[in-house]
Amino acid sequence: METNEMPRLEADCSRCAGLCCVAPAFAKSSDFAVNKPAGQACKNLDDDFRCRIHEELPERGFRGCVVFDCFGAGQRITQETFGGQDWRSTPKIAGGMFAVLPVMRQLHELLWLIDEALRLDEARKLHPKLRAARDEIDAVAGRPAAELRGTDVDSYRKGVVPLLRRASELARAGAGGRRPDHSGAQLIGSRMRGADLRGASFRGALLIGADLRDADLRRADFTGADLRGADLRGADLTGALFLTTSQRRAAVTDTDHL
Repeated sequence: METNEMPRLEADCSRCAGLCCVAPAFAKSSDFAVNKPAGQACKNLDDDFRCRIHEELPERGFRGCVVFDCFGAGQRITQETFGGQDWRSTPKIAGGMFAVLPVMRQLHELLWLIDEALRLDEARKLHPKLRAARDEIDAVAGRPAAELRGTDVDSYRKGVVPLLRRASELARAGAGGRRPDHSGAQLIGSRMRGADLRGASFRGALLIGADLRDADLRRADFTGADLRGADLRGADLTGALFLTTSQRRAAVTDTDHL
């Protein structure tokens, strides 16, 4: 199966039943302006399953919504798992739809990471194993809702993570520089302006509020890094690895991407 045959791995809200606005619980904080229990629709969700304040989310206190990414899980659940039904017109499926969202999202995130690894020429020797893992996980994501709910996602993640790490190592090997390892590091508020961070690993690192202005981040690995408020203005992110759209939205950049 080639990459272009895979399900779309980015959110398409026009084909979803607003699942991320209903299924999870929100706690009032700097990311959410209100408390919302799991399974209750957000007050901003309109009848057409679209957000009525979508263009004003940060200003209205819902930055957590801006940086959330379902990796296409929402539309797959709505259109494929439940055959185009929605929880409003068919209330009896609501519980099932909501329960499947976190599982499908994790599976689709793995698919997205694998898809990114398959784009790395340096990791070409790993491509057969990556494709096999991709096809297996995609098949799991295509199971009926009752089966999906009991899926042990961690078991699939444990099989994929070593491949992703190795792909990252191969891609970063030719980046030059010192390739510092900041995996899992606590770098909140760190001052790294203008630093040579080519090929660095920031896997799982906390970069909240870090100053990375004008830093050289070519071929740096951002898998699972927390970039909320990190200042990336002027940074060179050419060829950055596993950097998601939601991570970019969480950071401060040269362009207004919110």
